[in-house]
Amino acid sequence: MVYYYRFILNCIGKEKGREGMTELISGLLMPFIGTTLGASCAFFMRKEMNPLLQRSLTGFAAGVMVAASVWSLIIPAIEQSASMGKLAFLPAVIGVWGGVLFLLLLDRLIPHLHFNSPQAEGRPSGLGRTAMLVLAVALHNLPEGMAVGAVYAGYMSGDVPITAMSAAVLSIGIAIQNFPEGAIISMPLRSEGMNRIKAVGFGILSGAVEPIGAVVTIFAAGFLVPVMPYLLGFAAGAMLYVVVEELIPEMSHGDHSHAGVLTFALGFVAMIILDVALG
Repeated sequence: MVYYYRFILNCIGKEKGREGMTELISGLLMPFIGTTLGASCAFFMRKEMNPLLQRSLTGFAAGVMVAASVWSLIIPAIEQSASMGKLAFLPAVIGVWGGVLFLLLLDRLIPHLHFNSPQAEGRPSGLGRTAMLVLAVALHNLPEGMAVGAVYAGYMSGDVPITAMSAAVLSIGIAIQNFPEGAIISMPLRSEGMNRIKAVGFGILSGAVEPIGAVVTIFAAGFLVPVMPYLLGFAAGAMLYVVVEELIPEMSHGDHSHAGVLTFALGFVAMIILDVALG
C-alpha cells in the first residue's frame, strides 16, 4: 500500500511525476482505444467479415495473448520470486491456477453467447442475443485489462523487474490485437441487421471492461504488493484460459484452419519482438 500511495503522491507533486501519471493513464486506455478503432471499422466495411479473415485475426490475437502471458507476466513473477530458490516458480504457478479457476467461475456464472455457438453459456437469463454476445467479448477482454493493470502495478511498486517501457509494450501489444477483435464483434452485429452506430457502440462497450479491470487490479495491488508475483500469475492464467477456451477453437473452426495457426505464430513473434526491442 505504501508503494502505491508513494507513486501517486510523486505523480501529483512533481512535473516528472505528472508525466508518469500521463504515461500510466495512456497505458491503461491504450487497449480500449484499440478495441474502439477496430469496432469503428463497421462504419466503413461491408456487413459480413470473411470467415478466413476472422480466423486469421483470432489466431493473431491468441498468439499475442500467449506471448504476453509468458514474457510480460509469468517471467517477471518468477524473477521477483528468485529469493525462493528452486521454488521460485511456486507463486507464478499458484497465480496461474487462480486466474484459470476465476475465469472458469465467471464462464459458468455470466450468461454469454459466442458468435459460432448456437447455445448460450453461463446461468440462464432473459438477456437478448446481442447482450449475450457483448458479454462474451467483455468476458474475454477482462483478463487483458487485468494483465495491463497487474504489469503497471508491478512497475509502480518498484519491487518487480518491470520497466515503464515493458509495461507500455504489453499495453501496445494488447491494443494491436484488440483492433481486429473490435472489428470481429461489430462486423457480425452489422451482418445480423444492426445499424452501424449501434454495432460500433456495442463493440466499444465490450472493450470498456479493460480499463475498468486495469484500475481495479492496480487498486487491489496497493493492498497486495507482497504477493505481486501471484497477481501477475493470476492475470496470465486468466488470459491463457481465454486463449484455450475461446480463441483456439475459433481459429481452428471450419476449413483452412492453418491460417489461424500461422497468424498465431505471427502474433506470438510480434509480441516477442516488441518486448525485446522496446522493453
